[in-house]
Amino acid sequence: MSQVTQGVLKEIVRPGSGPQVKTGNTITVHCTGNLVTPPKKFWSTKDPGQKPFTFQVGLGKVIQGWDEGCLSMHKGEVAKLTIDSKKGYGASGFPAWGITPNADLMFEIEILEIN
Repeated sequence: MSQVTQGVLKEIVRPGSGPQVKTGNTITVHCTGNLVTPPKKFWSTKDPGQKPFTFQVGLGKVIQGWDEGCLSMHKGEVAKLTIDSKKGYGASGFPAWGITPNADLMFEIEILEIN
Protein backbone atom coordinates (compact mmCIF):
# COMPACT_ATOMS: atom_id res chain seq x y z
CA MET A 1 0.00 0.00 0.00
CA SER A 2 1.08 3.54 -0.60
CA GLN A 3 -0.33 6.67 0.93
CA VAL A 4 -1.62 9.09 -1.72
CA THR A 5 -2.43 11.78 0.83
CA GLN A 6 -3.19 11.72 4.52
CA GLY A 7 -6.43 9.79 4.81
CA VAL A 8 -6.19 8.00 1.44
CA LEU A 9 -4.31 4.69 1.11
CA LYS A 10 -3.89 3.14 -2.33
CA GLU A 11 -3.13 -0.48 -3.21
CA ILE A 12 -2.52 -1.21 -6.90
CA VAL A 13 -4.39 -4.34 -7.96
CA ARG A 14 -3.40 -4.07 -11.64
CA PRO A 15 -1.08 -1.38 -13.03
CA GLY A 16 -2.33 0.75 -15.89
CA SER A 17 -0.43 1.41 -19.10
CA GLY A 18 -2.14 4.58 -20.27
CA PRO A 19 -1.81 8.26 -19.39
CA GLN A 20 -2.14 9.53 -15.82
CA VAL A 21 -5.34 11.25 -14.74
CA LYS A 22 -4.98 15.04 -14.44
CA THR A 23 -7.11 17.65 -12.67
CA GLY A 24 -10.08 18.61 -14.84
CA ASN A 25 -10.11 15.36 -16.85
CA THR A 26 -13.47 13.65 -17.27
CA ILE A 27 -12.92 10.02 -16.34
CA THR A 28 -15.10 6.93 -16.59
CA VAL A 29 -14.60 4.25 -13.96
CA HIS A 30 -15.89 0.93 -12.78
CA CYS A 31 -16.20 1.09 -9.01
CA THR A 32 -17.26 -1.05 -6.09
CA GLY A 33 -17.69 0.64 -2.70
CA ASN A 34 -17.55 -1.09 0.68
CA LEU A 35 -17.77 -0.03 4.28
CA VAL A 36 -14.53 -0.95 6.07
CA THR A 37 -16.21 -1.75 9.43
CA PRO A 38 -18.33 -3.78 9.29
CA PRO A 39 -17.29 -4.95 5.81
CA LYS A 40 -20.32 -4.43 3.56
CA LYS A 41 -20.76 -3.54 -0.12
CA PHE A 42 -23.01 -0.53 -0.66
CA TRP A 43 -22.62 0.13 -4.40
CA SER A 44 -21.06 -1.26 -7.57
CA THR A 45 -21.15 -0.16 -11.18
CA LYS A 46 -20.88 -3.86 -12.05
CA ASP A 47 -24.21 -4.75 -10.41
CA PRO A 48 -27.20 -5.51 -12.68
CA GLY A 49 -28.76 -2.31 -14.02
CA GLN A 50 -25.69 -0.20 -13.22
CA LYS A 51 -23.20 1.31 -15.67
CA PRO A 52 -19.71 2.85 -15.43
CA PHE A 53 -19.57 6.17 -13.58
CA THR A 54 -18.26 9.35 -15.27
CA PHE A 55 -17.12 12.51 -13.46
CA GLN A 56 -14.68 15.40 -13.63
CA VAL A 57 -11.76 14.69 -11.33
CA GLY A 58 -10.02 17.09 -8.98
CA LEU A 59 -12.84 19.66 -8.91
CA GLY A 60 -14.79 18.59 -5.82
CA LYS A 61 -17.60 16.86 -7.76
CA VAL A 62 -17.07 13.60 -5.83
CA ILE A 63 -15.82 12.82 -2.32
CA GLN A 64 -12.34 14.18 -1.59
CA GLY A 65 -10.80 10.70 -1.29
CA TRP A 66 -11.87 9.87 -4.85
CA ASP A 67 -10.42 13.10 -6.24
CA GLU A 68 -7.09 12.54 -4.48
CA GLY A 69 -6.87 8.80 -5.18
CA CYS A 70 -7.90 8.94 -8.84
CA LEU A 71 -5.36 11.70 -9.60
CA SER A 72 -2.57 9.20 -8.89
CA MET A 73 -4.00 6.58 -11.29
CA HIS A 74 -3.40 5.71 -14.95
CA LYS A 75 -5.77 4.51 -17.67
CA GLY A 76 -6.37 0.78 -17.26
CA GLU A 77 -5.25 0.75 -13.63
CA VAL A 78 -7.27 -1.02 -10.96
CA ALA A 79 -6.63 0.13 -7.39
CA LYS A 80 -8.14 -0.22 -3.95
CA LEU A 81 -8.55 3.11 -2.17
CA THR A 82 -9.11 3.03 1.58
CA ILE A 83 -10.55 6.41 2.51
CA ASP A 84 -10.78 7.89 5.99
CA SER A 85 -14.27 9.13 6.84
CA LYS A 86 -13.09 12.76 6.78
CA LYS A 87 -12.33 12.37 3.07
CA GLY A 88 -15.51 10.37 2.48
CA TYR A 89 -18.97 11.29 3.71
CA GLY A 90 -17.83 12.41 7.18
CA ALA A 91 -20.17 12.94 10.11
CA SER A 92 -23.23 13.03 7.83
CA GLY A 93 -22.68 9.62 6.28
CA PHE A 94 -24.82 8.80 3.25
CA PRO A 95 -27.95 7.09 4.62
CA ALA A 96 -29.45 6.33 1.20
CA TRP A 97 -26.57 3.90 0.59
CA GLY A 98 -26.31 2.64 4.17
CA ILE A 99 -23.11 4.59 4.85
CA THR A 100 -23.10 5.38 8.55
CA PRO A 101 -21.69 8.60 10.02
CA ASN A 102 -17.87 8.65 10.25
CA ALA A 103 -17.53 5.43 8.21
CA ASP A 104 -14.19 4.60 6.60
CA LEU A 105 -14.66 3.39 3.03
CA MET A 106 -12.84 1.08 0.61
CA PHE A 107 -13.35 1.43 -3.14
CA GLU A 108 -11.98 -0.71 -5.93
CA ILE A 109 -11.70 1.61 -8.91
CA GLU A 110 -10.76 0.83 -12.53
CA ILE A 111 -9.97 3.74 -14.86
CA LEU A 112 -11.76 2.92 -18.13
CA GLU A 113 -11.46 6.23 -20.02
CA ILE A 114 -9.76 9.60 -19.61
CA ASN A 115 -11.01 12.63 -21.58
